[in-house]
Amino acid sequence: MLTMEEAVVKQKTTLAPERLKQLGWIKNSASYYYIQSINSEDVLVSGNASQSTAKNLLTLSQLNSAVSAASEKLVMAFPVIKWRNENQFTFESEKKLLMYDLKTKKITVDTKRDFPDDAENMDTAEKTGNIAYTVKNNLMVYAGNNQLIVTNDLNENIVNGKSVHREEFGISKGTFWSPNGGLLAYYRMDQTMVTDYPVIDWTTRPATNNNIKYPMAGDKSHEVTVGIYNVASGNTVFIKTGEPKEQYLTNIAWSPDEQHLYIAVLNREQNHLWLNSYSTVTGLFEKTLFEETNDKYVHPMHTLMFVPNNPNQFIWQSERDGYNHLYLYDVSGKLIKQLTKGSWIVTELSGFDAKGTKAFYSSTAESPVTRNFYSVDLKKGTISKLSSNEGTHTILLNSDGSYFLDTYQSTQTPRTIYLKSTNGKSSKTIFDAPNPLKDYKLGSLSIFTLKSESGDDLYCRLFKPVDFDSTKKYPTIVYLYNGPGVQLINNTWNGAGDLWFQYMAEHGFVVFTLDGRGSANRGLAFEQSIFRHVGANEMKDQLVGINYLKSQKYVDANRMGLFGWSYGGFMTTSIMTRYPDIFKAAVAGGPVIDWTYYEVMYTERYMDTPQENPEGYKESRTINYIDNLKGKLMIIHGTQDPVVVWQHSLMFLKACVDKKKQVDYFVYPGHEHNVLGKDREHLYQKVTDYFLQNL
Repeated sequence: MLTMEEAVVKQKTTLAPERLKQLGWIKNSASYYYIQSINSEDVLVSGNASQSTAKNLLTLSQLNSAVSAASEKLVMAFPVIKWRNENQFTFESEKKLLMYDLKTKKITVDTKRDFPDDAENMDTAEKTGNIAYTVKNNLMVYAGNNQLIVTNDLNENIVNGKSVHREEFGISKGTFWSPNGGLLAYYRMDQTMVTDYPVIDWTTRPATNNNIKYPMAGDKSHEVTVGIYNVASGNTVFIKTGEPKEQYLTNIAWSPDEQHLYIAVLNREQNHLWLNSYSTVTGLFEKTLFEETNDKYVHPMHTLMFVPNNPNQFIWQSERDGYNHLYLYDVSGKLIKQLTKGSWIVTELSGFDAKGTKAFYSSTAESPVTRNFYSVDLKKGTISKLSSNEGTHTILLNSDGSYFLDTYQSTQTPRTIYLKSTNGKSSKTIFDAPNPLKDYKLGSLSIFTLKSESGDDLYCRLFKPVDFDSTKKYPTIVYLYNGPGVQLINNTWNGAGDLWFQYMAEHGFVVFTLDGRGSANRGLAFEQSIFRHVGANEMKDQLVGINYLKSQKYVDANRMGLFGWSYGGFMTTSIMTRYPDIFKAAVAGGPVIDWTYYEVMYTERYMDTPQENPEGYKESRTINYIDNLKGKLMIIHGTQDPVVVWQHSLMFLKACVDKKKQVDYFVYPGHEHNVLGKDREHLYQKVTDYFLQNL
């Protein structure tokens, strides 16, 4: 039987399917590498398609012998390495960049860089080795051994070189090196006009206030610009993205010749996108390649990708026909052809072959809960499926597109890694993970579909209790999220479910999850059905699942529980106050209670502003339905939450007091939006105890 520690903490370590650490391709080759523990020691291993087995290149002790000979500090574990060629790799140690040569078996100090202790957001240019990084709110660059100051803004509310727009629109970083590594595009975010929001540090005496900038729906948002820093000259040119200042600058891309910078500009209303080209020399606007509009919203998530050996063509990903697909354009803005089409989505564009004749991508063409790998011929449009086995395939394509590493898993397969050629002529298994749960008693898992009132297939995941007896009635937990950008049901190991679900199955619970309308990877209409009325259709779809459960003789409809976090917490409080007779007990973690208190980018995409959609905001405000609350409800929140700020659940508590409704409440001091680390075990014990006590 699983312990709570195993179900919550060790599910990501010793009870996770074994993986090959640092699995990747050696630069510009058909050879792969990974780090594996052999006889309790880290070993660098490499192989390729022509070898029957992989070979050990270097042990940690051998690496440390070279480190010692170079009079450098020993490393405790195999460092993260970057290959320069098939014989040399580099790694960081003690603020130095060290290079190891497999032929000479020696280490040389490539560069010494005195990074400050608070340096963050390291971004290395592939060709030059220049490193961009941030210190507090400013941007710096190391070029060789020279430290260059890119920005020196004294106002801490002007932030350089970091991700912007609260990491919406696929934005995950704030610096973008040019192809040759001599120019650096970066975000500059001015937050001076955004309202301060207090986050209290409770560890000090007395407690202290740390303000964050949190633009709420309908309020003033930050203003972003893009600069281009020239490492050689030290000069910066700012891109003239124009008015209005409240717009979203997304999906930054360099032209191969470094003369143009492409930015997908989205209006604050998020219903009109312009793919614009700007001069990297003057920063001036050059032209709009094309526009995209939608009566609800446009949601750019992927930067354009240029075709190798053809600097005049690129692929753009768009949902314009209702599903995310690949479109081939030339740099004049002319659409050459739509490369993929169908009622399924492209989930990732991996790259191209060396000649630029084929593109490689992953998609849901087989099923929304699977991922397979394909190639498409850019001229003919011919599509070929390159992966096999039903389930989820995660792909690493080598630099010239001749081979790929396919990490495969399904509900029945923990992890198998294949090395395959993209021409389909060779395939071999390089790793097969053992079942980490073979010694545990587990509940049975099934994935199936139900029909929504709108006729959509709703994918469901069900865990039945250990030693299931169809003549018994079991307490049942519905775990949900059902918000945009998240898909809970996948054909992966354990059905993409936490081991906590199996823990509850061991303790006699049925555990059920359904991805309703609004959730990810089902196309635009499925997601946009929640527009301006979040919660309404999602609850209807959850009721489809709930009614299914009630129809099963083994489900005790009088002992049902509900659990969700974040958007799932919003759904939990919504259902408990709108459909109060269904669930005997529920737990809502980090719940959105009132969408007027949530951030601009996310909320306005799905709800418009509170000024434009007052009825939608009123309808979704769970406080308005507290009079209906009947079942036991526990709310949990992190005191430092910068995503769904603590004020949400405190407002709900105040309304419960005013309405004389009893609820349970627990906070996690010092934790942000998720309770992570060792305290996560405490969280799940708290949730488990609540359901055991009440169900």
